[in-house]
Amino acid sequence: MADAKLADAVAAVAAEAGALALRHWRTDFHRWEKAPNDPVSQVDLDVNTLLHARLSALLPDAGWLSEETADNADRLACGRVWVVDPIDGTRDYIRGRDGWAVSVALVEQGRVTIGVLDAPARGDIFRAALGQGATRNGAPIRVGDRREFIGSRVPTDGLPKVDSDLVVVAKPNSIALRIAMVAADEADLVATLRWGYEWDIAAAALIAAEAGASVTDAFGAPLVFNTPSAQAFGVLATTPGIHAAAVTRLRDRARRLSA
Repeated sequence: MADAKLADAVAAVAAEAGALALRHWRTDFHRWEKAPNDPVSQVDLDVNTLLHARLSALLPDAGWLSEETADNADRLACGRVWVVDPIDGTRDYIRGRDGWAVSVALVEQGRVTIGVLDAPARGDIFRAALGQGATRNGAPIRVGDRREFIGSRVPTDGLPKVDSDLVVVAKPNSIALRIAMVAADEADLVATLRWGYEWDIAAAALIAAEAGASVTDAFGAPLVFNTPSAQAFGVLATTPGIHAAAVTRLRDRARRLSA
């Protein structure tokens, strides 16, 4: 189980970072593209700097993995590693929409032990510590009990014809917040079928799992963090009763795409 005082300190750091981001939200800040369709802003970098300073002070021996810091293989030798996305959902942040969050996770020996999502534009703080459950704004949250795959709620902009038996709900740009929706019983299913980075999902994966969700990679394998590539092939977060059906749907989709 994670240390409660450390979990509180991590939440305080995430709140400070969220407040910094919120002060600049919907203002005229500098933004550009790191690569085509990969936006970043000066605020992302400023929040990253704050998080690195504060979190490194909490655990000086911990490694560091962040979307906005050049990766260093030294982290692989660390027993504990901070896995951070300073602003998950940068597209929504830049557009003035509220679907973004500061994401902070502590990984120990490949497992997330503390996860915090601070979404100040929404007034939401999601927290979890390994073995201690998950909360939203201090109140316990629990995944839904849906057992039938057809009709499952999915946060997305739209569904392909093959998934027309599912139900669309509002989608924040932040994948972490979408996973948190499953944790809070606002969605039943979140799935991606592509390589993605650990910093996008680490904190949210723990929050969902501690709320009772089934959280794996796209094909049902356990997620492992602080890997050399810092990537996983997809993420799947569901109510436990539909997880097997979701894996089957994703495997079928992958076969069609590769045919």
